[in-house]
Amino acid sequence: MEILDILIVGAGPIGLNCALEAKKNNLSYLIVEKGTIANSLYNYPLYMRFFSTADKLEIDGIPFITTSPKPGRQDALEYYQGIARQKKLELHLYEKVIKVTKNGSIFEITTCKSTYYAKNVIVSTGFYDIPALIGVPGEELPKVHHYYTEPYPYAQQKVVVVGSSNSAVDAALETYRKGAEVTMIMRRAEFSKNVKYWVKPDVENRIAEGEIRAHFQSELIEIKENSVVFKDKNGKTQEIENDFVLAMTGYIPDFEFLKNCGIDLQGDLLIPRHNAETMETNIPNLYLAGVVCGGKDTHLWFIENSRIHAKSIIENILSKLV
Repeated sequence: MEILDILIVGAGPIGLNCALEAKKNNLSYLIVEKGTIANSLYNYPLYMRFFSTADKLEIDGIPFITTSPKPGRQDALEYYQGIARQKKLELHLYEKVIKVTKNGSIFEITTCKSTYYAKNVIVSTGFYDIPALIGVPGEELPKVHHYYTEPYPYAQQKVVVVGSSNSAVDAALETYRKGAEVTMIMRRAEFSKNVKYWVKPDVENRIAEGEIRAHFQSELIEIKENSVVFKDKNGKTQEIENDFVLAMTGYIPDFEFLKNCGIDLQGDLLIPRHNAETMETNIPNLYLAGVVCGGKDTHLWFIENSRIHAKSIIENILSKLV
């Protein structure tokens, strides 16, 4: 029975960074990923651009070369998948981790294809796979999409975009420019402070010109086959014709998986219990890395500020070998 030094769950940028640190320190490791390399990025909108510059998306000091001042989805996929190829990282793709159990000092990791054993486990699973549902009647209808890829399917359609952050703003602007009749419904009184600074004036101007309708401090209450019903800021119920709903209301980590691993979830935000210096959870030798550390607060951690997790974790693992 082979016992790895580290098994890493998730082949996103931070999971890859953990593997690079493990490799540099001659630790045996394996990344197990349910999809492709950088799977969450692969599922981003096709024309998405990062808020960050390329240097802040780099891992392990490997230059991120791009001619764009703001890298896009394809740039990032080329970069991260290129690293996996060039560094010959140990990866098992399209293999979902089902369960992590600790037996004494060894973890048993059960996947849809096999079973592995490791002294340490790093969970770097991100948050993009489970939509934060609105919780209204009709949300299960085929016209409701929680993921947005590109604007072309919505040309000449009546589209309701729910949400006030980057994904909602991007979807509203792109579909509008392909001929959709766009209405935005937002619980907030204003757009999120996280909206990209070069995009915010654009959407505000489109609203001011009446080209995109916007209902702030409003709440979607029902989705029907050919319409949606919402309550506006004055408490008045309105119903408008509708072909598609883009529910850009965010995503959450797989909390059930974390709980099944034995990780304590704290407070209303369900933040996984962990040491902020070592990233070790309440389960000894079980670590967290990346966005998953923030629980429901998915704006807390990004690639650029969680790159340090890999070095912190590997240093802690090495300190226990002394």
